[in-house]
Amino acid sequence: MRTRPDLNGRTALVTGSATRVGRELLLSIAASGADVAVHYRTSEAAATATAEEARESGVEATTVQADVTDPDDVDAMFEAVEETLGTVDILVNNVGNFDPRHWADIEWDAWRDVVESTFYGTVLCSRRALPGMRAADWGRIVNVGFADSDRGVAHPVNFPYFVAKTGVLMFTRMLAADTQDDGVTVNAVSPFAVENTVSDVSSFPRGRAASFDDVAAPMLFFLGEEAAYISGQNVAVDGGRLAER
Repeated sequence: MRTRPDLNGRTALVTGSATRVGRELLLSIAASGADVAVHYRTSEAAATATAEEARESGVEATTVQADVTDPDDVDAMFEAVEETLGTVDILVNNVGNFDPRHWADIEWDAWRDVVESTFYGTVLCSRRALPGMRAADWGRIVNVGFADSDRGVAHPVNFPYFVAKTGVLMFTRMLAADTQDDGVTVNAVSPFAVENTVSDVSSFPRGRAASFDDVAAPMLFFLGEEAAYISGQNVAVDGGRLAER
């Protein structure tokens, strides 16, 4: 089995891919042969630099700006990608703001921003991508979750993020069932902490955070033909962490 899928001829959109984890996921997809769209909201210069680096893999790359919580923006983003690169075959829903404060200290606008960017953005982008995928009888959606979101985590710090990511995993399972006859798979990849974290990692499993490659590996598997019968699944990229320990 190939360790990297052959994505030549495919078009991928990764939300929040100008910087950090989204950037690395997009570059790994470009290295697998897909043309890529770098989405950003405010980081235009970073998005341009990411697109330039993606082109070094010999693929086409473009940048698209959008607020993924706005249905009109999402429509315009997909239209721009379709006009430049073609129908979106691969969607990675990576956007998800978080606010690492006690839930009672988070202003309501900030609370809404976390939930809407993380959960509603995933729903809106997936809904917009599906018609093209269904028409092609082929599509891959990978949602970025959080490692503890399938365990009912209820920590008072960063709580809106946990709620939103739990919704993302529920949506993943629902959408997998709803697309099972359409040639589309829907899965999730859920890191705990990634190498760009500012946290002390000494107490983490294996003494480190996940590398970008650790997170990209299950995503790339889900994108390949070998995973065409696997849908509705979630892979926690957490080194074997138990939240209750």
